[in-house]
Amino acid sequence: MNLENVLNQQIADFNVLYTKLHRFHWYVKGPQFFTLHEKFEEFYNETADYIDEYAERLLAIGGSPIATMKQFLQAATLSEDGNEQTSDEMVETLINDYTLLVKNLKNAVEKAEAAHDHVTADLFIGTIGNIEKHIWMLKAALPVKRSVNA
Repeated sequence: MNLENVLNQQIADFNVLYTKLHRFHWYVKGPQFFTLHEKFEEFYNETADYIDEYAERLLAIGGSPIATMKQFLQAATLSEDGNEQTSDEMVETLINDYTLLVKNLKNAVEKAEAAHDHVTADLFIGTIGNIEKHIWMLKAALPVKRSVNA
């Protein structure tokens, strides 16, 4: 996979995530509404920034970013999710999606470094650090599961 495809996969995944975060922002319910409603908005704004950074980086190195929903869905490793979910299920979905993104981004760093494109690798590395922090925070937001000793 060449570096243009690597960047386009990230653009696709982050566009799918962006749409999912908006959906969660609109449909979250329950006792965590105010906290999660605000947090999902923070996440989708950050995601929009990543999309823009990746597309502009791709243009800077002579590539062409994909830019249609059809292309995003074809290239993405994340899947759409239109099912009704509880707030905890939304958080669990994000943990899973962010975990997959980190895995993909680590692979993308290797590809960028192999192409001697340290600027793109650095862009991906910065994203990984932010997302790993999000994973930690989201896991901490879930109810603690207590084991019962019989």
